[in-house]
Parts: sequence; C-alpha cells; structure tokens
Amino acid sequence: MKLSTKGRYGLMAMYNLKENEGKGPIALKDIAKEENLSESYLEQLFSLLKKAGLVKSIRGAGGGYVLSRAPKDIAIGEIINALEGDISLSCCDLGKNINCGKLKDCATRDILSKLQGQIEDVMESMTLADM
Repeated sequence: MKLSTKGRYGLMAMYNLKENEGKGPIALKDIAKEENLSESYLEQLFSLLKKAGLVKSIRGAGGGYVLSRAPKDIAIGEIINALEGDISLSCCDLGKNINCGKLKDCATRDILSKLQGQIEDVMESMTLADM
C-alpha cells in the first residue's frame, strides 16, 4: 500500500500550517515554496481539506489558510481520508460486498480485516500534533 501524492503532500502542507500556528494565515504560495510543492496542486488539496473542515481560508490582504482546530484535535486519519478517501486493503471491502461469491471461503479475509483495523487504529490515534 502506498499513499498517493495527495496524501503525502497534504500531510506536508498540514504540518506546515501546524508549525506556523499562531502566526496568522499562511498563503499557499508560501507553503508551496517552503515545501517545494506546486501551488496549483496545493489549491486542489486545500479545497478537499477545507471541504472536510480541517482548514479555514481567510480572504484579503494577508489572507491564506489556518487550521480549523488545534493540531491535537486533528487525527492523521482525517487528513488522509479527506485527501485519499477511505483506505482499504481489499477490493472486496473485507466482506462488506455482499455480491462476493467467496465471502465464506475467503482465505485472506481474516488477516486483511485485522490489518485494516490496525491501520485505522494508528491513523486515528496519531494527530497532527504528533508529527
């Protein structure tokens, strides 16, 4: 399993906001320059982050983005899910797909279910403050 650039760059950008917390809104161009990322790509990511309620935008001169909550209240899983969608180890959603003909005899279902639970637990237990 590998995170796409959405997830990786989004985490980097959110870390940047965390590090600059209390200094006022941070412009995307400043984040892009500091993290060596594309500003236009960040615009797409921040649209998703804003829709998920993780950041707020401030308009006008000196505007930019700020975290919507304290870093300790933003789980890494929230960021990843906002950018990547739900992370799933199996194309069958670990048995949630009722059309799967191998549901009862699936050799991988138990281990994938266990791994899925562990990944979700870690992503929800770690916060932006932990980075």
